[in-house]
Amino acid sequence: MDPLPTLAEIESVKALIRPHIRETPTYRWPLLQKDSGPEVWIKHENHTPVGAFKIRGGLVYLDELKRREPEVPGVIAATTGNHGQSIAYAARAHGLRAVIVVPHGNNPEKNEAMRSLGAELVEYGHEFQDALEFSRELAGREGLHPVPSFHPWLVRGVATYGLELFRSVADLDAVFVPIGLGSGFCGLAAAREALGLKTALFGVVSSHAPAYALSVREGRLIEQPSTTRVAEGVACRTPNPEALEWVRLYADDILAVDDDQTLEAMASLLSATHNLPEGSGALSWAALQTRLPDWEGKRVACILTGGNASTAIMREVTARL
Repeated sequence: MDPLPTLAEIESVKALIRPHIRETPTYRWPLLQKDSGPEVWIKHENHTPVGAFKIRGGLVYLDELKRREPEVPGVIAATTGNHGQSIAYAARAHGLRAVIVVPHGNNPEKNEAMRSLGAELVEYGHEFQDALEFSRELAGREGLHPVPSFHPWLVRGVATYGLELFRSVADLDAVFVPIGLGSGFCGLAAAREALGLKTALFGVVSSHAPAYALSVREGRLIEQPSTTRVAEGVACRTPNPEALEWVRLYADDILAVDDDQTLEAMASLLSATHNLPEGSGALSWAALQTRLPDWEGKRVACILTGGNASTAIMREVTARL
């Protein structure tokens, strides 16, 4: 298992990222606060050019790739949307061809966003794992570099949001963060460890995509089909082994929320903040709602990892207001 990126390594990529995205805000929204309960801060990773935190990792990965392989003709990645947008964005910045493979039935707005960034979109299979396996085959056939959904270079870039959070809100008792394939959690863990903090970290999965939760509980990698209808950003069937080791080492617990709880969390965030997260982005807030008494009088943060909800899901959310 590779070590987490150091503080110096995370700091070194800030200058690379900053021309593309400003530091995303961390707000304490009055309407999210109860008369009693925790002090809640929301880290808005939905406020980036691709509407998600993944852009940080994509920029760092492709910068590293171009320096190591300056003649690389193009890249390919499998995704349910946000990773693909980040790679398409970074590929365009480097003048590289980008092929993105998505499962059939993928979020149509995310598909259109990837095309708008210049990506060639390929639909294959019915879930992320199908798209991933086909992308590896296509990479060899087309001579493209396959960009994984989890890699230490991606984590190094993503960790910059963790530094921003911990430096903008002091003395956090806990942070809740969604887990898809793990870069978001591992980036946060890297920032916490680099700064020497004791903040508890809670990973959150969909109960309809429980592979990471089951794997952590059983102490071994467990595959489990994803059936989430709302949180496609965490629709993981097969955990990444390296990410799983880091999650097992640094997570205080792994929590799970179902699609209905996720929709309720999306609605409450929209009502209180006028920000509409996508399903995966709302998991952290949904999970905190199940643990509010545990954090009475404490200072906690939720990572709103993305805001790319489909129009169909938006309609379901607004119908709950």
